[in-house]
Amino acid sequence: MTSWFETDVVIIGGGATGTGIMRDCALRGIKCILIERDDLASGTTGRNHGLLHSGARYAVTDEESARECIQENRILKKIARHCVEDTQGLFISLPDDDLDFQKTFLSACTRADINVEQLSPEEALRLEPNCNPDLIGAVKVPDGTIDPFRLAASNVLDAVEHGARLFNHSAVTGLIREGHTVKGVNCLNMKTGEHFSVRAKQVINAAGIWGQQICEYGDLNIKMFPAKGSLLILDYRINNLVINRCRKPSDADILVPGDTISLIGTTSERIDYDKIDDLHVTSKEIDILLAEGAKLAPIMANTRVLRAYAGVRPLVAVDGDTSGRNISRGIVLLDHAERDGMDGFITITGGKLMTYRMMAEWATDMVAKKLGNTQPCITHEKPLPGSEQAPKSIKHTASLAKPVYQSAYYRHGERAEKFLKDDKKSQAVICECEMVTSGEVEYAIKELDVHNLIDLRRRTRVGMGPCQGELCSYRAAGLFSEYGQTSGTAASHLLSDFLEERWKGIKPVFWGDALREGEFTYWIYEGLFGVSDIPEQNDIPALTEPKTPHIQSDTNKSNIEIKNKNNSENSEVAS
Repeated sequence: MTSWFETDVVIIGGGATGTGIMRDCALRGIKCILIERDDLASGTTGRNHGLLHSGARYAVTDEESARECIQENRILKKIARHCVEDTQGLFISLPDDDLDFQKTFLSACTRADINVEQLSPEEALRLEPNCNPDLIGAVKVPDGTIDPFRLAASNVLDAVEHGARLFNHSAVTGLIREGHTVKGVNCLNMKTGEHFSVRAKQVINAAGIWGQQICEYGDLNIKMFPAKGSLLILDYRINNLVINRCRKPSDADILVPGDTISLIGTTSERIDYDKIDDLHVTSKEIDILLAEGAKLAPIMANTRVLRAYAGVRPLVAVDGDTSGRNISRGIVLLDHAERDGMDGFITITGGKLMTYRMMAEWATDMVAKKLGNTQPCITHEKPLPGSEQAPKSIKHTASLAKPVYQSAYYRHGERAEKFLKDDKKSQAVICECEMVTSGEVEYAIKELDVHNLIDLRRRTRVGMGPCQGELCSYRAAGLFSEYGQTSGTAASHLLSDFLEERWKGIKPVFWGDALREGEFTYWIYEGLFGVSDIPEQNDIPALTEPKTPHIQSDTNKSNIEIKNKNNSENSEVAS
């Protein structure tokens, strides 16, 4: 018998927009359930450059988007301090660029209410020494960076604490329809294989590029045109300010610092819709990113590339046009009751990571009106968990290393107090690159809906540093046996899956230092730990006593290598 649940609103999609809607609904007292087929921010939200746009990038070509970005920029710096780093940014002009464009750029930013400051080349280089010394002009803008994984998780945490429910790793398989009214969704639990239904008064499709598939369940004609963007992650932080090229948007014209690394992006390529789950970063794209990136910061030419990844931005055909000639690059909010005669169903898509909160407010306003809820939106005023307390002097004991508590507060704000305990076990460092402790891993597993090492990476940055999980992933996998009630052998499968996921992003840049690092990782996990000798998961009881890892292996057999011959390079920002 299929189990079922009941609520006011079902939200489909656990990206920034979906989790923002979840929080907005919960804060207005609207009962809601969010359905996500994978993990939070595992789609487009987690596959961008993590830029906290000032709007300057759009000022010349799209003043409306520029105004939206600077408005949300100021809001997020207040409500999501623990997700944001206020790095500031530079738009630089190089000898090949038209310096007259800088004048146009400055005027456009002023019209869009973006605070900018024109700098001399000498002033710009004092701010950012690794910037190209041949620059002929520079403009300082209020750019920053934002962690999309932390942002989505914080929205969910606040929503759940206000009564909302999250069904992670659950796929929508159809809409429940009664005549011309949508009454809920049918779902599949991807972990257990169990089917369940959620009945609701309103269903919000916030699945991004995958929203077209959700609409097709209701026989609705929504045409999306995916635009793929590829990026590269560098093995350390080579710039402290965001460096943009001061010209019309083009390939590889932005270098973004993010936590312990920097990344260069992006390319732009229209792809067929049936390729959205099978993205590949090509050698041509990598060559473009490397060549153009070195023009922004010459030091990049001597910097090791950690991995490549790609994301897909949803471009939507509007006004019923399916030819692609009339595509919206802004926010698209569709009331299917008015548009298609399908009650109880709305779609919100398009937009940008920067405007997620605004998009959530628009969608929640619509369903609130339909439900007769008159509570106003407060998401622009109420800080997210982790940013609820003003920055303060951090209390710590002599036994707690400074990088540990600083990193913990950087990622979790005041919520770090939940796991910064004065005992050696919780203080044990699991990931040296990102200074993640055993206590933080325990907190993530127990309170942040973490089911595997890939989920854990998004919540804590385990495995995102220069070693890419080479040393920390084995330690973290072992903690799932203790904190996640996972058997020892099942934890080994979590480790294997994590290594497979890491490999996808390394494969496109498998040369030089990345090749040597990859061979060392292969030797550790295949030659020492025998990853390919782990029994098939179907042959393992769900819960067993932890066993000693198998340490012998035929090193000529690598399930990591074999299984990934045809895998895509879907990876994620700053990962």
